[in-house]
Amino acid sequence: MARPKSLDKRNAILDAAVEVFAERGLEASPTAEISKRAGVAEGTLFTYFKTKDDLVNGLYRDLKLELADAMMSGFPRKKSVKARIQHIWDCYVTWSAASPAQKRVLDLLKTSDRITEESREIGYAPFAEIETTAREGIENHILEDLPTEFVAATMSSLADATMMFMAMQPEKAAFYREKGFLLFWKGIAKG
Repeated sequence: MARPKSLDKRNAILDAAVEVFAERGLEASPTAEISKRAGVAEGTLFTYFKTKDDLVNGLYRDLKLELADAMMSGFPRKKSVKARIQHIWDCYVTWSAASPAQKRVLDLLKTSDRITEESREIGYAPFAEIETTAREGIENHILEDLPTEFVAATMSSLADATMMFMAMQPEKAAFYREKGFLLFWKGIAKG
């Protein structure tokens, strides 16, 4: 009879994968190094994830859910489109600044051809309310009618610049987070 899988071991493997992928990238990261950092045998890693692609997809889904939890917690559903988008911005910048390795790895994973369509759909699902907010903003002529992917990429790039200045001048972090949002808002708002 097989032993039940341990959530602690699975999480240790995923945490180690974040460390190794953040340092080396996806392709240059051997599963042996991930296993070693997780404190498990390489065979144990393959008990939890049959292939490296399974590990990569599991990590992608976990990171997307972690980000969604950070961004959607306390989402102000009954507030204005601008207030909802500012909530998304503030939470994204806060999570990214507090989790630089996770953000770096998620950026790598988003463009990886190893990520399956199923994983992309699972990763997208918790963010559906953001798209609903964007559609509402477009329909009510509050937001420019831009592709969601373009808006998300613009937000990510501007958030990266904002976080760089927040890191360089921590005493002005709130100032840069607010100014970054205003620049983003001016780029997507009508008029």
